[in-house]
Amino acid sequence: MMTRLSYPTDLTDAQWQRIEPQVPTPKSGGRPASVARREIVNAVFSVVRKGCTWRALPHDFPRWSTVYHYFRVWRDDGTWDRIHDTLRDETRVAVGRDPSPAAAILDAQSVKTAETRYPRTGGGPAGGSTAARRSKAASAI
Repeated sequence: MMTRLSYPTDLTDAQWQRIEPQVPTPKSGGRPASVARREIVNAVFSVVRKGCTWRALPHDFPRWSTVYHYFRVWRDDGTWDRIHDTLRDETRVAVGRDPSPAAAILDAQSVKTAETRYPRTGGGPAGGSTAARRSKAASAI
């Protein structure tokens, strides 16, 4: 197998050792794996970090369709969740915190609405709601 140059998104040996136990291995008795699991994870991290499409995956990674297949399978079977949870727990313990967070914060302000974009459809400061416009029109008579 040809060795490729590393990318900044590639896992170090220490990082791979941390998540390798969470990555499913090929089933015994099945077809032998032709692609290293670490290369699949590196390819997924490359797509996520660069924001490129699957088809734009650099050619020295495994085929994009193979990487995307494993990404979907591992999403559906909870592999990515297990990796995330393991790393979160390890990070929290390393800084002296309880492994499981007790609370979460959701910021509703980060979700944009269509109020100012479509003022004629009843939203936004200029238009107000349809009921408010009718009320104003009725009081003007």
